[in-house]
Amino acid sequence: MEYNTTRNPLVIREYGRNIQKMIEYLLTIEDKEKRQRNALAVIELMGTLNPHLRNVEDFRHKLWDHLFLISDFKLDVDSPYPKPTRESLKPKPAPLPYPKRHPRYSHLGKNLELLIEKALREPDPEKKAAFAQVIGNYMKLAYNNWHKENVHDDMIRSELAAITHNQLDYQPGVPVIQTGESYRNTKRRYNKYNGKGGSFNKYYNKYKNRNK
Repeated sequence: MEYNTTRNPLVIREYGRNIQKMIEYLLTIEDKEKRQRNALAVIELMGTLNPHLRNVEDFRHKLWDHLFLISDFKLDVDSPYPKPTRESLKPKPAPLPYPKRHPRYSHLGKNLELLIEKALREPDPEKKAAFAQVIGNYMKLAYNNWHKENVHDDMIRSELAAITHNQLDYQPGVPVIQTGESYRNTKRRYNKYNGKGGSFNKYYNKYKNRNK
């Protein structure tokens, strides 16, 4: 009994095991004339078993190429077409087209650069402020993971401002939901209560707890 593990691997599965065995048998025929006749018969059978190939340009040329490919280019028969080479039928894959544009802020990564560009295009001031908070928080996380140490909020704010030419303003301690007009209202209240000791802290903690 013959097991699949002991058989030669199928070169072109569409033709099946029997066609491959016939081509392997052609390699054992010493008489060239007999080998040529049998090769022509195999070509006809390959075309019959794969009628969908008839719609392919140069149909018979493809069949002969497949014949040589399945024989591992060892079959010595006369073909009406130029005999293919291993390199022509199994070309090396084309190199992947990597982007030539390098991130302007390589230490932050390409994805964050795209997010910053999207934030800068955002016309809505409140959404832009929310973008700034998300970006700033991500920059803090990336810095902490990379350097294994905490980074000061002012450093993140300064770097984001420098990168975006002061178009994005990261506000340390302000949650993402408290941005835009909500943040401006809080800031105005801060200015109002600024001279009253702990009044603002008491107010802000109450505001923050209400928005959790």
